[in-house]
Amino acid sequence: MTKKASPNSKVVINCVKAFLIGGLICTIGQSLTNLYMYWQLDKDTARTLTSVTLVFIGGLLTSIGVYDNIAKHGGAGTLVPITGFANSIVSPAIEFKSEGYVLGLGAKMFVIAGPVLVYGITASVIYGGVYWLLKVMGAI
Repeated sequence: MTKKASPNSKVVINCVKAFLIGGLICTIGQSLTNLYMYWQLDKDTARTLTSVTLVFIGGLLTSIGVYDNIAKHGGAGTLVPITGFANSIVSPAIEFKSEGYVLGLGAKMFVIAGPVLVYGITASVIYGGVYWLLKVMGAI
């Protein structure tokens, strides 16, 4: 019944759109890095500013309702770059803003991104511990 009621997805077209829009976001990111390095910033600072700029742009576009329209067409191409992370934090914050700053915005801001952050931080601590242990044992 589900297969009959569900519309057929256009896998190839969706993959091409995700590739193009995700690639465009990454191209913008690389252009920002090149611009910051042109302004005589070192590579690490330029990369950091690129990440901050992309998060800001993603949050801004989400708050004015543009990012969701881009995501309708780009799918995973808008989810994977760092702009998707900004969208996952700003969207719940906007949605629950009417419930107040503490119980709405503050409490609901990390509803989507929170588990990702916890998993990422936990995985990095475990990886770092294993790496350190192998290095102490002389295996690396």
